[in-house]
Amino acid sequence: MDNFNLKNFSIGWISLLIVAICTIMPQEVAGQESGKSYELLPAPDLWYNDVDGIRVGFRVKGQVPGSFDDGPHRLDLGLWLATWFPETPVSYFVSFTEPIASISDFGSEGNIQLFSSIRTGYHRHGLSFNKRWQTGFNEQNFKELSVSFSAEDRFESEYLLYPQLWQNDWLYMVGIQFSVQDQNKLGRYVADLSNSINTFGSEASFIRSRFQFQQLVDIGKGFSIRSRLFAGISSNKTANQYLFSHSFKPAIGWMDNGLTRAKGTIPTNWMEEGVFQVSGGANLRGYLNQDFEALNQGSAPIYTSMGAINLELDYPNPLDKAIGNIPVVGSVLKLRSYLFFDSGTSLGLTDFEEDRILSDAGLGFMFSLNIPDYLGKSRGIRIRYDLPLWLSNPGDENHIKFRNIIGIGAVFSL
Repeated sequence: MDNFNLKNFSIGWISLLIVAICTIMPQEVAGQESGKSYELLPAPDLWYNDVDGIRVGFRVKGQVPGSFDDGPHRLDLGLWLATWFPETPVSYFVSFTEPIASISDFGSEGNIQLFSSIRTGYHRHGLSFNKRWQTGFNEQNFKELSVSFSAEDRFESEYLLYPQLWQNDWLYMVGIQFSVQDQNKLGRYVADLSNSINTFGSEASFIRSRFQFQQLVDIGKGFSIRSRLFAGISSNKTANQYLFSHSFKPAIGWMDNGLTRAKGTIPTNWMEEGVFQVSGGANLRGYLNQDFEALNQGSAPIYTSMGAINLELDYPNPLDKAIGNIPVVGSVLKLRSYLFFDSGTSLGLTDFEEDRILSDAGLGFMFSLNIPDYLGKSRGIRIRYDLPLWLSNPGDENHIKFRNIIGIGAVFSL
């Protein structure tokens, strides 16, 4: 899509979104005429990458006062200006969520969400229907269904450290996701199934499915076992950003985190050295360095299917206990310590696959910092320091060797 059509598409979609928001809102809410019937809460925001330089902007949260993020007319908006004035200096995102009263109850909301964003060389615009079912008052036990349609396009590759992980045509994606979080006889578990289908456009149609199951088992005295089963499969013509790697989240998932959305937010040389891992996918963390060596040579170590099992054995450590005893700090800072084992390979059902069984083992630590910002949004971060000391397929290295990586995000959500 050329720049003129891209601009027209963006203006048209934004105009439609504004009209929809103003139509859904009661007039006094949209116009702010009744004092506190609706509130807009602004907050400054600042980011950096190697294309935009410093992005200076603000975020706005719109809500009915006292609704605690579950009321009508929920607005989330961000707008930034790039101080290095690249080709697209202004970036934004906006989402508007409206509950459907006829299918909503306490803890079991159904809603429609409209969303649009243009930032770091990437378009995404669409809508979704979302339904949550919660039994009783325990917010941790629920089922969720989401059905979405979106148009998305990578229109500037300058923001990418590894352009070979992307294609640049418009995709028109239908997404279906169902997740369950509850308790069984072993402990808490999470199950998640998602399907993404490219429906039409100049890019070839494809389908991609992903499943994961996580289980937490408390074995007493500060010890617990976390297990994760992952499987992902896609058709042979799937766009590169949706394909699976050994050690990191598919490239499309990098757009969900401001730290990985564009090159330079995390220093480029750190990424190229294979030190930083974006958690997700098969998550064979010991093979991160091998994957980034291939990326640095211009290859794309991605496959149409991957399956894996990830295990972590948590054990107590005195430092976490000491941190927990510090007033205020103990409530926002946590330190996990664990042993881990990962193993995985492709599923043997598609054309572009990994034919080896890859395994790794070692020990790790995870720091969790959770500080809500002025708008109540978590500005927390989870950083792992993992030591994959053993690899089953080390290449030219020894099987047992000192290796270390820094992981962005947790392997387990439990």
